[in-house]
Amino acid sequence: MRPLHQRYTLFSERNDTYIFVPEGEAQSLTIHRSSGDIVLNSPKYTVPYAAQRSEKVIYGILGLISLTLSEYVIVITGRTLQGQFMGHDIYRATDFDILPLGSVSAFVPPHPVEAHLINLVRSHFNAGNFLFSYTWDLTRRLQVQYPTQESDAGKAFWEVVDDRFFWNKFLQTKLIDIATSNPNAAYGSFILPIMYGSAFRSTAHLPPWATHELALISRRSRFRAGTRYFRRGVDREGNVANFNETEQILLVEGPTTRGSLRATDDNYAAKLSFVQIRGSVPVFWSEINTLRYKPDLQIMDLQTTSDAMHTHLTTQTKLYGEQSLVNLVNQKGYEKPVKEAFERQFAELGLPNVKYEYFDFHHECKNMRWDRISVLIDKMKEDLDKNGYFQINNSESTPKRTQMGIVRTNCMDNLDRTNVVQAALAKYTLNQQLRDLGILSSNDGIDDFEAFNKEFREMWADHADSIAKAYGGSGALKSDFTRTNKRTRKGALEDGYKSVMRYLKNNFFDGARQDGFDLVTGTWIPRNHPSASLYLIADARPLITRSMPAIASFSLFMICAGLRCRVLQEPSWKKPKLLATGGKRAKAIIEEVELGTVKKRVD
Repeated sequence: MRPLHQRYTLFSERNDTYIFVPEGEAQSLTIHRSSGDIVLNSPKYTVPYAAQRSEKVIYGILGLISLTLSEYVIVITGRTLQGQFMGHDIYRATDFDILPLGSVSAFVPPHPVEAHLINLVRSHFNAGNFLFSYTWDLTRRLQVQYPTQESDAGKAFWEVVDDRFFWNKFLQTKLIDIATSNPNAAYGSFILPIMYGSAFRSTAHLPPWATHELALISRRSRFRAGTRYFRRGVDREGNVANFNETEQILLVEGPTTRGSLRATDDNYAAKLSFVQIRGSVPVFWSEINTLRYKPDLQIMDLQTTSDAMHTHLTTQTKLYGEQSLVNLVNQKGYEKPVKEAFERQFAELGLPNVKYEYFDFHHECKNMRWDRISVLIDKMKEDLDKNGYFQINNSESTPKRTQMGIVRTNCMDNLDRTNVVQAALAKYTLNQQLRDLGILSSNDGIDDFEAFNKEFREMWADHADSIAKAYGGSGALKSDFTRTNKRTRKGALEDGYKSVMRYLKNNFFDGARQDGFDLVTGTWIPRNHPSASLYLIADARPLITRSMPAIASFSLFMICAGLRCRVLQEPSWKKPKLLATGGKRAKAIIEEVELGTVKKRVD
């Protein structure tokens, strides 16, 4: 792939242009603020003497976004190195700047609507976990990258990434259009794709070879993106909410290269990959916030439901091969209608390459019997062994194995129960990989190596927390089982705290978060709906209705404060004491004699 620029110096000239100058001898890029034109300067171009240089270093251009009054350029001004993977640096974007093209200020906008929209964009990027690499494609799994290595060599980075996980694709639309119109120009080197997700890596030690690397990458789809109660189910294009692809990668170091420094990924004897996916139940359903702990559940029985589910499942089959659907939704109570709608629509489709497996997680694992997950693993063994995993050896030019199918897991939120099951499936496959490589015997497993097993559990628990925070607003529930391989009462108490935090964030803060998702992914464009923008800052409800939450909160505070003050002010001698007399408790007799304004106690 064509190289990306990794660092820029930013100049501005008379508040009319932004000039991005890459390191080295590469051509610079000018964005004209008045017209919005983007021009690639000639190799002999020099920055005007009067241009002002920014003190901040620019690490990437995320793209342009149009709000109500102006367009803005979003740039990365801070990054941290997440680690090095197969010889490539992986970064997390930590700081961002929003540069206006029009004659407005991004810090003091002239209109409250514009100020609100800018804050939504800024909070979206500050709250998310955005990863990128200048030299390696984070968005595509290994099995997809290797067959296209030669054909990708002459292409720009944005041309080869997975469109589903190209998070800033909408923001880069203008630059992509210019690059497409000028294929021989170097516009592509300025288009940096970022991914919303996580990447974890650890070093493991197993005999007979000393060192192996285990990595876990999650990729969040930009389609139907959003928060827990504002994005559920499927849309008419077959995209589902909270869709994540998770890839577990095992890098095996050969005996001859043990302990050597790795400059490229070719130093590994073998690279193995196992991929799973998760996503919302692919029917039309939603949950309406009512401030109750469980919102109102609505199942929309539309004629287009079958078409939407068919589109979703066939698309996944084309991408991944045969599918095994694991449904963890409860068969009783609140979740029952979702399960029934899923099974009814799936039965009507009759897809040949898609299997359905139901597992009542809460019923099977009740009373903290979490070892019962093995029941599901036993049911899935045949499919897991048949689907296999991807493997390519350093000594071979073609893959030794390919993953022929995938497991799609879902619960209601695709968070907590799904995390536990995916970790269990990943452990089963990892054991199979190590046995096939001859690293473990047929009777051994990673549970027999505590250090390696701990790294595996911690990685999957951190991965679960990352997905849960992005969608639900808190860390994952049931993560104590993932971290320790057993369910504990302490973990149950922590889950109670996380549930309270989810309730507060989902009911009171997720509306603004959802607006940020819609803005950045292009689901809602303010300039196309100018009248709707006013509702972001205006509330048409009566004053008494809007003031009720504040009144209720203030009343509760005053009641609690009054009770507290009463306890603190009550004299200790007015509280009855218990005295022990003959082994029995008796109430103390207290007489009060009032002498003027002074009270005297007589015991």
